[in-house]
Amino acid sequence: MKRPRLSAVQALPDYHLALTYIDGQQLTLDLSRDLRAYAGLQPLLESGAFEGATLGDDGWSVEWPEPDIQIGADTLYLDALAQNASDENTRIFIDWRARTGLALNQAAEALGVSARSITRYSSGREAVPRSLALACLGWDFLQQRNPAQAAEETGRYTVKRKP
Repeated sequence: MKRPRLSAVQALPDYHLALTYIDGQQLTLDLSRDLRAYAGLQPLLESGAFEGATLGDDGWSVEWPEPDIQIGADTLYLDALAQNASDENTRIFIDWRARTGLALNQAAEALGVSARSITRYSSGREAVPRSLALACLGWDFLQQRNPAQAAEETGRYTVKRKP
């Protein structure tokens, strides 16, 4: 999957963005929850600030020059796909990809599937099987339990070290 790049952005009421990507795909993203949850984005809640959204970096980001906030086009793309997913499994998978920030090969290794499968499911155009969504949830559980050990267990074999 190529990195998504924007051709247009429009601020909509209630902290929504209308995103148009260079491949013609159009998505709407609700940022209201994130604006309240993340301190770095809270200046956009001030009167009139959110409406100042513009394309930045030749379409690689959306930016608000005042108060100097940028969000990458790829982050917005994954978030919008997750919000607009047609089923819960796809939503879980795409949300997992966005949260972890793992590269394509790392995500494939972590979930025990091919990089090609990750690409197909990441586009949101193919439904994610329940087993893959469950693998994402299991990976999250392992990360919370013991991040160092979890990194070893996400491969094909579990490596245990002697004390």
